[in-house]
Amino acid sequence: MKIYILSFVVAFVAALMATPAAKKLAYKIGAIDIPKDKRRVHNKPVPLIGGLAIYFGTVLSMLLFLPKSETNLGIIAGSTIIVALGIFDDKYELKAKVKLLGQLLAAFVVVLSGVRIDWLTNPFGDGMINMGVFAIPLSIFWIVGITNAMNLIDGLDGLAAGIASISSGSLFVVSLLNGRYATALITVAVTGAALGFLPYNFNPAKIFMGDTGAMFLGFILSAVSIQGAVKSAAAIAIAVPILALGVPVFDTIFAIIRRLANKKPIMEADKGHLHHRLLALGLSQKQAVFVMYGVSLFLGLSAILISSTNGAKGYIILIVAILAVLWGADKMGLYGHKAKNMNV
Repeated sequence: MKIYILSFVVAFVAALMATPAAKKLAYKIGAIDIPKDKRRVHNKPVPLIGGLAIYFGTVLSMLLFLPKSETNLGIIAGSTIIVALGIFDDKYELKAKVKLLGQLLAAFVVVLSGVRIDWLTNPFGDGMINMGVFAIPLSIFWIVGITNAMNLIDGLDGLAAGIASISSGSLFVVSLLNGRYATALITVAVTGAALGFLPYNFNPAKIFMGDTGAMFLGFILSAVSIQGAVKSAAAIAIAVPILALGVPVFDTIFAIIRRLANKKPIMEADKGHLHHRLLALGLSQKQAVFVMYGVSLFLGLSAILISSTNGAKGYIILIVAILAVLWGADKMGLYGHKAKNMNV
């Protein structure tokens, strides 16, 4: 356990100390978020690329405590591509197609290093399902999807950093339960780095993580979730990373459903995300963020419980968690008839 504590502390301190430097760099290169549409919840310019500090803390810890395996170096290489892409996007606002190409490249690098969904457990019987030729495209789809999902929830001060720390903390426990000790080291480093950045990012934020941070967090968590959760022998292992990363995953799914219901392009931004709904109810930024932390904790604990149980108990926990999510989403108007009737 000592090595996990050291990994956490190194990542935390490194990110905490690197954030002021990232802030200075943001001003120097002109990576500033200037509020220019109604979706923004801040009213003054705020420096971006704070995610560079999270990346620095995480990678420093990985280099110090992880073996230099092909897989670990592949994750670092892919993460570096994503962070470089994020810096350019924060500075120049890249076109969606350019960002997607960069994300695909980064995901491909990680997949080539061995991070792949080669097989899945059969939830309806014994044995495994070999993904065969679908292993690479499925893995890339998961990584790119979570990368963008984390980016979508980065809408309030401290939200994405806090959610990422809860998700990575959950995946840390799941990795330990599954005997994936290298993955546990990565997730505890991500937790430490995200928490080290949070004091500067919590409301009122002195710096935003930007696409640099949101894409990095989504990218690395999606990659390690394959190693630490999907490659488990548990019958419903595929549900574990979905729940651990539940807030960005479900918020994105409901956004797609909502936009289709409103006959709008699924890539068109709106104010229908959970954090927008909470603000519309009259909650302050801090209150909305804490509510979403609570949702993430509930889903993360559900993922841990599923990983630690077998048989019917795991399915019961999964069903309860999904029903709770659907009930809450319906009440908040994230999808369905309420979403149709609301101005999003």
